[in-house]
Amino acid sequence: MAQQLKTDKILFGAVLVMVSFGMLMLYSASSVIAKIDRGSSWYFVVRQLEWVVVSVGVMMLLKATPYRKLQNRAVAFSTLGITFLLLVAVYFVDTVHHRWWRVGPGGFQPSELAKPVLVVFLAFFVAWRGRAINNPRYTLLSVAGSLGLLISGVAMADLGTPVILGITVLAVFFVAGLEMRYCVAVIAVGLIGVVVFILAEPYRLGRVVRFFDKDFKYIALVDPHGKIRDRMNQTLRTRDTNYQLEQSEIALGTGGVAGLGLMNGRQKLLYLPFAHTDFIYAVVGEETGMVGAVGVLLGFLVIAWRGLRATLRMRDDFGRYLALGATSVIVVQALMNISVVLGMMPTKGITLPMMSYGGSSLLSTLALLGILMNVSEHAG
Repeated sequence: MAQQLKTDKILFGAVLVMVSFGMLMLYSASSVIAKIDRGSSWYFVVRQLEWVVVSVGVMMLLKATPYRKLQNRAVAFSTLGITFLLLVAVYFVDTVHHRWWRVGPGGFQPSELAKPVLVVFLAFFVAWRGRAINNPRYTLLSVAGSLGLLISGVAMADLGTPVILGITVLAVFFVAGLEMRYCVAVIAVGLIGVVVFILAEPYRLGRVVRFFDKDFKYIALVDPHGKIRDRMNQTLRTRDTNYQLEQSEIALGTGGVAGLGLMNGRQKLLYLPFAHTDFIYAVVGEETGMVGAVGVLLGFLVIAWRGLRATLRMRDDFGRYLALGATSVIVVQALMNISVVLGMMPTKGITLPMMSYGGSSLLSTLALLGILMNVSEHAG
């Protein structure tokens, strides 16, 4: 008889609570702007609920499907190739933002698909060549080519997601036994890539410069002719890059310990841009205070705990790296979003998993959590 697996009730419960609370906060954060722009205060909630139904279905399917079925060369390489082709295609289809593949009234972002695809590919590849993990020619160069193309494809339109993917790659390879000299090399290459992509777009350069040097004191020392400032001002998107951070800090400071109460936040009333997407954590802090903000953080810590627990308990390498990769993507993304909202990082368009408005993000997150639940159940 097949072994009866027990659901990881702690992880499953944490996900349900996070998604439910996310829907509540989404309504609070979006109702006013939805009424003004869309004619209905429920507009964003209804659309997100449609994605919740689909995403939960995918999560339950992956939870019920034995994870070892993903340990297949055809699955790993074909999904990687398809994702890369979609990333290239969307660059030409969406000529403005290079992100969205529109399907009827909605759409999806191929960069979100890259997250679960990368996790499955990483787990397969590292488990496959684990014994030769430090072989530059046999392992490192081949994986660098594949993952380099994928991450570069994502970075053409979005720099935050490639950082998340890069940290995940480094975490999996480090746990797999990658020597420190190669880890340092990966970090160096990654940092160089980040700098190149920042310099490639004026708005990215503006966000970074204004975050670290708001009054241009240090930039003036190294750029007396103002070429960097001219580069930044090539687009209107760089003119007031600290505005969101300032409004976010006001929201968090106003919330105090207990918050102003649900639906009573003020900064979402056309002061804080994208309050229902990238900066929804500021609304949480303003309306539920430090209690709610810490509660959300604890929710992600629970996911980190169950994911690392599964990583340590798994006996086969593929399952171990699946758990580590899925956990890394979700937790790193959450910490990056929260860091931006708290003013600890330059502004970046990164959603808060299971909380922010965005169907593609929700689908990729719950797909990863479905895989993680599956592995966790096998870990015992």
